[in-house]
Amino acid sequence: MKLASIDVGLKRIGVAICLDESIVIPQNAILRKNRNQAARDVNTFLKEWEIEKLIVGLPKDAKSAEEMERRIKHFVSLLELDIPVAYQDEQSSSIEAKELTMGVFKHKKDGKIDSIAAKIILERWLKY
Repeated sequence: MKLASIDVGLKRIGVAICLDESIVIPQNAILRKNRNQAARDVNTFLKEWEIEKLIVGLPKDAKSAEEMERRIKHFVSLLELDIPVAYQDEQSSSIEAKELTMGVFKHKKDGKIDSIAAKIILERWLKY
């Protein structure tokens, strides 16, 4: 089953894929100008890769978890999905992504960290 995960942020959406249910590969992040453009770009990505299930990171136990969950679920509702969606706890995935890449590349706001966070989210989902 071809899987993808997204880490939805206000400026960037991290993206990762898994085509064989074992190896997860981060992809280029989607830069978000507005939610409709971002939803179109995510839809295009999912169709191009023929993704069969989408895993979406959701914050749990964070200070603003309820507000972020509402925003993320609203964003997912904008997607034109005819595939199943599952939600996975994303807690500390961005921090973990930054720690994993310390010294590997400069931490710019280009979306690399966001896509590595999406990779971590998908790997967590695959474990359960």
